[in-house]
Amino acid sequence: MTTGAGPRSHGNGGRGLGGRRELPCGMEGRGEEAPEPEVSEPSEEEEEEEEVEDEDEDEGSGVRVTPALLKATTGEFSLESILLLRLRGRGIAHLGCLADCSNLEWLDLSGNAIAGLAPLAALRALAVLNLAGNRVASVEPLRGCLSLRRLNLAGNRLRSVRQLRCLRGLRHLESLRLRDPLGGLANPLCAAPAYRAALAAMLPGLKAIDGQRVAGRGSELFRLCRELDAALDAAEPPAAAPAEPPRPWVRDGFWEARPARRSAVLEEATRQLGQALRECRELGRRADDSIAQARRALGRRHHGDFGF
Repeated sequence: MTTGAGPRSHGNGGRGLGGRRELPCGMEGRGEEAPEPEVSEPSEEEEEEEEVEDEDEDEGSGVRVTPALLKATTGEFSLESILLLRLRGRGIAHLGCLADCSNLEWLDLSGNAIAGLAPLAALRALAVLNLAGNRVASVEPLRGCLSLRRLNLAGNRLRSVRQLRCLRGLRHLESLRLRDPLGGLANPLCAAPAYRAALAAMLPGLKAIDGQRVAGRGSELFRLCRELDAALDAAEPPAAAPAEPPRPWVRDGFWEARPARRSAVLEEATRQLGQALRECRELGRRADDSIAQARRALGRRHHGDFGF
């Protein structure tokens, strides 16, 4: 057993202590280094191992979905009676008994710390699922959600479009969101410029990706509007025309009082109305005189009666 052996390196890519690269035999003193090893992309097995490691790391702590939590949130006594469930921003890390909600159709789990989706595989009636803002690195369990139509995965840890191949069997899936610019949410795979085209080719049944219509009714109009916006952004803005002084929106003298128009018909009607008023006043005076005479006559008759 020799005691004067040189230093050994483990997992440092052939570097000795101090970070210096060891040279192959026969190259010492020549000022040359060994060629750099080629870097290859991670394989599918390595991606799966990373997904499992992420799930194991993230499931260490956090809130667990329990029957008591579900009943207190929905007011239902039976988990099978729950059709709509909103658990946004509850700090949930474990989906727990969520698989018992077999008739669930609408589920919002956004803004939590969820990494594992295994309980969702049993939700065959689920049509709308929001998982935005979580820690999801694998969507493999979603292949069991055969009724799924709308899926939001923005703000998670999906690194490759290949991780979404499990969604091919979802025949009803129409809308998939991986990026939300308004909310500042995205996935690592969104850094690739052509990821939307790859998704559309892999999942031809999709009608909307990240809120943009790619097929179906309205997709052509959306494409034309997008091309028009790009053309307008690229075009130089026209020179601004000199501003004109403000002008009134009505002609001069519009608000001035107009003189009354003279009309023969109006004058005749006014004359007849005045005559009618005079006749009415005369008739009223005569009626008052007649009433006064009648009262005096009645007064004398009653006075004579008392003399008998």
